Amino acid sequence: MKTPESFPQLQYTQEHKAVALGNPALGLHASERIEACALAVRNRFDRPVDAALILGTGLGALADAIAVEAVIEYRDLPNFPLSTVESHSGRLLCGTLAGKTVVAMQGRFHRYEGYSLQQVTFPVRVLRALGAGVLVVGNACGGMHPLWARGDLMLIADHLNLLGDNPLIGPNDNALGPRFPDMSEPYDLGLRALAKEVAAARGITLREGVYAAVQGPNLETRAEYRFLRAVGADVVGMSTVPEVIVARHGGMRVLGLSIITDQCLPDALEPASVPDIIAVARAAEPTLSAVVIGVLEKL
Repeated sequence: MKTPESFPQLQYTQEHKAVALGNPALGLHASERIEACALAVRNRFDRPVDAALILGTGLGALADAIAVEAVIEYRDLPNFPLSTVESHSGRLLCGTLAGKTVVAMQGRFHRYEGYSLQQVTFPVRVLRALGAGVLVVGNACGGMHPLWARGDLMLIADHLNLLGDNPLIGPNDNALGPRFPDMSEPYDLGLRALAKEVAAARGITLREGVYAAVQGPNLETRAEYRFLRAVGADVVGMSTVPEVIVARHGGMRVLGLSIITDQCLPDALEPASVPDIIAVARAAEPTLSAVVIGVLEKL
């Protein structure tokens, strides 16, 4: 019986990649497209990158801590998507943070915006091409653990991909990563240990749990929250997992942190307010930023 490793590795041209399964998005991660975008960044910021950050909702304060040397609008980068969410700025911040050279995405992309997961994760390929070996991802999420509160910070230990899709579907480029990447440790154990150490030293309560990614954009029903909790999720959101899959495919170490912005307890569920969610995320930003900076200092 053949194992996945024994399957023939077909050689695809870029044209084949673009038309595979009739989906032009499958050609987005072509090496030429990645390198063209990476070159556009290097033309403005020509330094090897130590770590990359995706500053979703809840990491805006961290952007202020970066000693920024170059700001690059997404619209000025070839093949890059554009942010459409109100709380996501849509630019790369290049500079220094905690003594490390970093490139931070101030604004990420989501499946619910209408983008394919290949489009959502294309920036991760570019960040990897710039040299980043570490990816830090942050997000705002709904909390389903009954003992955790709004504003709590959660270290992501594992995830559930409930998006109904995967950014690695389609022909695989072995130069970017293996056909069947291992996901036994999507969130780096060493980075998680550093985050716990930093949080303990600063007196920060740091939860640890499982993040479930769903498509959105609607929030979940009571029955859906019960289901998610039953299958092992502690929090739920609409991002992060696709980026982590591609980062791990490319050999990056990942640290994931979530801010619990609303409580999603099905027997005590109240209508969610987006302004309230954003307000809670912003109030928790300094805590999350302190953990990230502390981890980068120890790398």
